[in-house]
Amino acid sequence: MDISSFNDIGAVVEADRAHVWHHLSQHKQYETVDPRVIVEGKGLRVWDATGRETLDAVSGGVWTVNVGYGRESIANAVRDQLLKMNYFAGSAGSIPGAMFSQMLTEKMPGLTRVYYSNSGSEANEKAYKMVRQIAHRQHGGKKWKILYRERDYHGTTIACLASGGQEERKAMYGPFPDGFIPVPHCLEYRSQWGQVDDYGLRAANAIEEVILREGADSVGAIILEPVTAGGGVITPPEGYWPRVQEICKKYDLLLIIDEVVCGVGRTGKWFGYQQFGIQPDIVTMAKGVASGYAAISCTVTTEAVFDMFKDNASDPMGYFRDISTFGGCTAGPAAALENMRIIEDEGLLDNTTAMGERLMGNLRGLMEKHAAIGEVRGKGLFVGAELVADRSSREPLGEAQVAAVVGAVMKRGVQIGMTNRSVPGFNNTLCLSPALMVTADQIDQMSDAIDGALTEVCG
Repeated sequence: MDISSFNDIGAVVEADRAHVWHHLSQHKQYETVDPRVIVEGKGLRVWDATGRETLDAVSGGVWTVNVGYGRESIANAVRDQLLKMNYFAGSAGSIPGAMFSQMLTEKMPGLTRVYYSNSGSEANEKAYKMVRQIAHRQHGGKKWKILYRERDYHGTTIACLASGGQEERKAMYGPFPDGFIPVPHCLEYRSQWGQVDDYGLRAANAIEEVILREGADSVGAIILEPVTAGGGVITPPEGYWPRVQEICKKYDLLLIIDEVVCGVGRTGKWFGYQQFGIQPDIVTMAKGVASGYAAISCTVTTEAVFDMFKDNASDPMGYFRDISTFGGCTAGPAAALENMRIIEDEGLLDNTTAMGERLMGNLRGLMEKHAAIGEVRGKGLFVGAELVADRSSREPLGEAQVAAVVGAVMKRGVQIGMTNRSVPGFNNTLCLSPALMVTADQIDQMSDAIDGALTEVCG
């Protein structure tokens, strides 16, 4: 079937309704309304099966399409590569795999090795397996625990959920594997310790308290998002990251940075951790690596981590005994090479910084008009606005009302997101992450739509 010219949209909708199991969706609704089917995208705009045009402020719904829709050069790079060599298992190399790993690590001083797989969840699983194997081979079975932060999200597999700090994501999927230990979140707006003079330092010191409680000889790593995504778009406060780095060095912890959302330009630098001057041991990434044009994820390590898996060539169990079937697909690195070239050649990191400042400024301006906005936060084109029922008490706006705001924004031709099925009682943050080549006019259209929606829903 040539789907490129398929125009029986009614048949598409009915096939979808009858056979597709959508992500994050309650399907009872589709008994009375049609599922939304997206049929075309160009730049930041998408069109659905009804012909409705929407300005996409969330890059494919989940912070993925960093360079926008309709990039012919990426499609051509993928097509050409697939005709030449589409796949071979990752036990062998490929031209795009080799060249993208070089291009990528050149953007990540101190990191040298790239392990390919096909999703952010899988990239984090690989990191966890590295930590566990290092624990057995280097520490006599000790240092096997992995710390994670409340409100952070690291993927949808059982182990990734075990390391996730969003209780609604985890609900009803246990019991979970042992050894994943939470540390406190770092959202000063929701301080766990009341008013403190140096919240960033206090939140980081709480990590040390957990290490000492668990026993330093049992903890091998900590995984953190540089900016917490689905848990509320949380930018760690000043003082947090330097202290985290100190703690990792003091207790010989591997620092794993989850860049699945923040990576490849989203914050205005190639990687979010580079905003804070820290040096990780392992970095994971997925979404923006190829802007959704192909499935790819990467687990990137230092040479020191890599060397621990080749220090005894005579040990048949000593190397990293892992495989990712679709990590051998060449479409991913072929798309990623062109994706990264576009970001460089079009100056999209600078645009991200400039347009992010404009978006944050617009939303902070709306705070003067709408008491429902409690706080605006973010980095680059990764921005959140937490909605409250009462600004003085910081009581969260009800989830149904927040969803109504998102719906009212959609009525105005703009699609934004919100935290959902994340933190009980705190699914109240509007989320924006437009493609990196967004224009000032488009930024203003987004904030104008939010302005009108807040007036409609909250008065």
